[in-house]
Amino acid sequence: MAGTDRTAEILKKVRKIEIKTRDLSNQVFSGGYHSAFKGRGMSFSEVRSYQYGDDVRNIDWNVTARLEDPYVKVFEEEREITVMLLVDVSGSTFFGTQVNKEGEERIKRDVLTEIAAVLSFSATNNNDKVGMLMFTDQIETFIPPKKGRNHILRIIRELVDFEPKRQGTDLAETLRNLTNILKKRSIVFILSDFMHVGPDYKDALSIARKRHDVVGLHIFDEREVNLPNIGLARVYDAESGQQIWIDTAQKATREAYGKWYKENLEKARGNFLRAGADFVSIDTRQSYIQALLNLFTRRGSRR
Repeated sequence: MAGTDRTAEILKKVRKIEIKTRDLSNQVFSGGYHSAFKGRGMSFSEVRSYQYGDDVRNIDWNVTARLEDPYVKVFEEEREITVMLLVDVSGSTFFGTQVNKEGEERIKRDVLTEIAAVLSFSATNNNDKVGMLMFTDQIETFIPPKKGRNHILRIIRELVDFEPKRQGTDLAETLRNLTNILKKRSIVFILSDFMHVGPDYKDALSIARKRHDVVGLHIFDEREVNLPNIGLARVYDAESGQQIWIDTAQKATREAYGKWYKENLEKARGNFLRAGADFVSIDTRQSYIQALLNLFTRRGSRR
């Protein structure tokens, strides 16, 4: 009976996420997504009669000679592309201090899930394939790219119900695995808090960026930016399992942590920008809608 209840609860969560994110994709994101992420190029579609103003370089001389009337080649965007979601499911993504409208705790993992769902529906609405790679310090699961609503629902269910085997993070190894798995050029979204990413990953990111269009989506909670002054507190590292006592009443302690967080974030941002990849920070207190729209608009204007 307990298993049945759990399954029903999971399906309820999946359905709730589907309704919210599918509507957002249909109403807000699809047009922006299409303009921001173009296909691989232009492919031949058909020929038609020459019209005043047509580029003479597109004249199909074979057809023109055969029909004794000028005809031009018509090209259309080769639209179909592959979207791969690299989703961080390490221990630190289970942290959160926010509460949703229903009074439920809202952790970073919840925001990661919704954003992944929105991107998935936006992609499938544009007839693109979507795949997902969930990672910690190892590849936890890989879902090959496919199309269709049922496939997207599988992705959402995995995000809702998945229990990782490990707690750490190794983004460098994940990116190396990606380049081995994904041979075809794709759009790669890396969804992570970039808190503890393991060994230096800038070289692996640079190689991945040469093969794919890479976007980093940084999800963070306000309590990670600055330590609150709450006196003596026991702090637990969800990735290493280590627990230590720190005195948050000491200004020097709070400043040292704030400096570490800022430097860590700037290092991540710098790695992406130097690789020629986009990097967007999203606060769990705020709607991710505007952040994604800004990303789509910025990318669309560059094309």
